[in-house]
Amino acid sequence: MDTTQARNNVIDQQIRPWGGLNYIANNALKNTPREDFVPKKYQNLAFADIEIPLSSTAKMLSPKIEGRLLDALNIKKDETVLEVGTGSGYLTAVISKLCKSITSIEIDEELSNKAQEKINTLNIDNAQLEVGDASKGWQRSTDFYDIVVISTSVPKITGRFFHLLNVGGRIFVVEGVGNAMSAKLITRISEHKWETKTLFETHLSTMQGLEIAESFEF
Repeated sequence: MDTTQARNNVIDQQIRPWGGLNYIANNALKNTPREDFVPKKYQNLAFADIEIPLSSTAKMLSPKIEGRLLDALNIKKDETVLEVGTGSGYLTAVISKLCKSITSIEIDEELSNKAQEKINTLNIDNAQLEVGDASKGWQRSTDFYDIVVISTSVPKITGRFFHLLNVGGRIFVVEGVGNAMSAKLITRISEHKWETKTLFETHLSTMQGLEIAESFEF
């Protein structure tokens, strides 16, 4: 496989036609070896327009959703990021090239350890990986973030991650149940005001711990 051409094709044939037009983000996607983060048995699907299984419960986001969420968030070099759901670590590695620092949380310790190994191989020094359950919110310190990326769906998002944002900060999240899910960009306009923009319809696996709690307050 010509991986350089394959990465270019992902940008040109999947991400840009679906609204992922952020040039800087697309370069970060293209220059991060996606194939290195894909399980060996799915190597032939590394650049396919699908979610790739990582475990019995976790999946790697499709390239077009990665591109679209990065386009919407428009991450800046001086911004701090909280990622909920490390998964393979690929998106973590990409985001690390766009931001000041990223903290990524993963409930599955084995996945987190594998992701850490890959990130170490790439000599990334601004990514901190942690193992934990973020389904009920997350705040280990008094830190606030400019960006929160939630890489699974939640039945309903109401507030707990909102208050981790600095003013001007943004959250990407997929909200809904069953086949009625929408990707949303939520921006903290002021201390007590948030603005929500619906981006597109999609379907992602539900965050562990929230699978059957359709009325859970997140």
